[in-house]
Amino acid sequence: MARIKHIAIRTNDVEKTAKFYQAAFGLERVGTGQSGIYLTDGHLNIAILNFRAVVEGESMKLGIDHVGFQVDDIDAAVARIKELGGKSLNDRQSVTPADPGQPQSYFEVKCVGPDDQVIDVSSAGWIGAK
Repeated sequence: MARIKHIAIRTNDVEKTAKFYQAAFGLERVGTGQSGIYLTDGHLNIAILNFRAVVEGESMKLGIDHVGFQVDDIDAAVARIKELGGKSLNDRQSVTPADPGQPQSYFEVKCVGPDDQVIDVSSAGWIGAK
């Protein structure tokens, strides 16, 4: 089975966005390249990339809709996001991670970070994710 190990986020300010994810979620910087900064939680890498085409013909309009982080303390995580200039888009929701067909089964609080990237924050996690 294939495993998701890499997500890329395009931004106009690579350093600011990388620092946000490092401070908000404790991600470690593991590399800096010509195109951007690379972060990890030890299981999944996030590439924070300059807002430009990496290869000719690459679309700059389509991309990641949002990223989800599972945290131990959701209230502390949301507070930290707000301290770093992000905001929450909703109050904490009840989740039912065992039933993905139910409304609100995938996140507890939806937030935004730098450049309005949408971030789902959950302490319950997501069905199938370990």
